[in-house]
Amino acid sequence: MERRRFLVKAGGVLVAAGATAAIDAPNVIAQPKFQWRMATSWPPALDVLDGNARRYAKMVDEMSGGRLKIQVFAAGELVPAFGVFDAASQGTLEMYNSASYYWAGKEAATQWFTTVPFGMNPKGQYVWYYYGGGLALWEEAYKPFNLVPRPSASTGVQMGGWFRRKINTLADYKGLKMRIPGLGGKVVAAAGGTVVLTPGGEIYTALERGVIDASEWVGPHDDMKLGLHQTAKYYYFPGWHEPGTTGEFTFNKKAYDALPVDLRRILDYTATAMHTLEFGEYDAKNIVALAKLRGEFKSKVEIVGFPKDVMTGLKKLAEQVNKEEAGKSPIARKTYESYNKFAAGLQPWDVMSEAAYQNLIAGA
Repeated sequence: MERRRFLVKAGGVLVAAGATAAIDAPNVIAQPKFQWRMATSWPPALDVLDGNARRYAKMVDEMSGGRLKIQVFAAGELVPAFGVFDAASQGTLEMYNSASYYWAGKEAATQWFTTVPFGMNPKGQYVWYYYGGGLALWEEAYKPFNLVPRPSASTGVQMGGWFRRKINTLADYKGLKMRIPGLGGKVVAAAGGTVVLTPGGEIYTALERGVIDASEWVGPHDDMKLGLHQTAKYYYFPGWHEPGTTGEFTFNKKAYDALPVDLRRILDYTATAMHTLEFGEYDAKNIVALAKLRGEFKSKVEIVGFPKDVMTGLKKLAEQVNKEEAGKSPIARKTYESYNKFAAGLQPWDVMSEAAYQNLIAGA
């Protein structure tokens, strides 16, 4: 060190910089690197969801200086679309990108972390995660499975879905075979429908062949990417079953805990960034897709709102279903109570601010 100080004094700035680099270089080289694999529940055709996962991996790579690289696999490339939870839980994968309501059979509470029928919109859902205790409950629910969840993409308020025949009354759900997950699916079942949980990449075939009579997915952009506008005539709104849909980036706990703190924070905050970025991307692309449905496909697709009586009936059923599902486990009960308490507290402010403004500009 004394010799280096002498050289710095003797040789000037360039030598000093070189000496500093030489001193610091071993610390940089010694930092460990990690190679992870992420499987998703999305087919490549869904450019927003699939792109979200790949953008996440790219951002983590760049922000970590290449210390953490994540290889992304679309649904079915490494594990089936609905096999990602078990693969990450068992340590076969380091992480996955999906939606938590797919795991209701493992823990009923998981349904609340994606969305709740007639529940909070994306803003409310987001605030509940970070400022209402929602994320802490999500972590508690996933702890027995050796998983660490983080909120991912928000789709915004979704569409109600594609139907091969019209829904005029609540009774029209009786005998209806519909692809719809989560609490919303249980509401449809309570109305007399038959629920079929089909991965996104298989919906087109199921509808086209008449295996199902109706299906929801996300909104105009994604639904057209899947070709759903070519399989059913009636496109209903609003998406009462998924008003605040949020996906998940979930990590195997052992792999997550093995990372240095800075890499864990990069994973966490990049997930938050994806939550915001994808919400905006969906709005931007749904604008274009909706215009296309109303223009090019106007003669083939009828965009129609659910009748008010149908909404009233479904809302009553949703209240019953949510309460029943909350009774299935202690963490489901805690989550149900937390969600309802936060939504009730948020509602007066939403009515005074966002709802009042939207009604104003709509001319109501």
